[in-house]
Amino acid sequence: MDAIIAFLFEAIRYGTPLLYGTVGEIVTEKAGSLNLGVEGLMALGAIGGFWVGAVTDSIILGILAAFLSAALGGFVYAVLTVTFQANQNVTGLTLTIFGVGLYEFIGATLSANKVFPEIKEGGHIEFMKSDSGIPLLEDIPYIGKLLFSHNILVYLGLILAVGLWFYMNKTKVGLKLRATGENYGAADACGVNVTLYRYFHIIFGAGISGVGGLYLGVIINNGKWNPGWINGYGWIAVALVIFAKWSTSRALYGSLLFGALTILNARKGNLKEAFPSVLGWVDKIPDEFYQMLPFVITLVVLVVSSITSKGKGDQPSCCGLNYYREDR
Repeated sequence: MDAIIAFLFEAIRYGTPLLYGTVGEIVTEKAGSLNLGVEGLMALGAIGGFWVGAVTDSIILGILAAFLSAALGGFVYAVLTVTFQANQNVTGLTLTIFGVGLYEFIGATLSANKVFPEIKEGGHIEFMKSDSGIPLLEDIPYIGKLLFSHNILVYLGLILAVGLWFYMNKTKVGLKLRATGENYGAADACGVNVTLYRYFHIIFGAGISGVGGLYLGVIINNGKWNPGWINGYGWIAVALVIFAKWSTSRALYGSLLFGALTILNARKGNLKEAFPSVLGWVDKIPDEFYQMLPFVITLVVLVVSSITSKGKGDQPSCCGLNYYREDR
């Protein structure tokens, strides 16, 4: 039982940044924009949030800085695609290249200037503290460890996923958002400010993705600088949008599944010891297979979704298309 609880606990930890990236992209696509720059947005959020959080020794300011850093990237994307009608796919890919490049440049520069090493020596213990948990509840046997021993960002991600589901499906503003993504012209004719809705949700969705990048840097990698903080999580998040069928509530299950696939290699030994008769074969599989497994499953998800969707599927009809008001 301890091995299962430990495995699920790590699956939640590693699935949380995917949840942020997926939820952020769902918000963006619901407004009709396909942003393939999630990897870059997470990178911007990681370095911006970590830098500010480390300097101020505040996880709250770190979260805010991560959100604003990625939101700025989302704003640039919105200006190019909404105002100047640039190709969304090309702009998103460019944002990824720019975000990852800037993140690596700033990170390497700060590390060379001895900023990150000083932090690692204990100068910012509270900011670097990972799993603080919920007092009293975390002491409950099994359940406490699994559900109530996480960092505040885990619970914030859960609240965001559920809250945004309610917002998009149960509120008038959410209905206007979905109408925008389904048919720009019809929404415009009904009095919806399509440009405003697209701008706001692109920027807001980008900011959410950036917080996922901060989680990768501070929690998953313990603030130890290396260029591999993001490591393809943004691309997996884009695929998880399809897996979740553009629902933030379903994104919870998808992120947990992919979190489990990500941590399987590190935890397979404990699982084998706990269930030798059932899982005695896991060590015979090369480590490289487990490392590529999340990306292979991502590919499978895309292929299966393409086959089963039979056309439109659950994707907003205007996703990836620019809106020319004069053609309405």
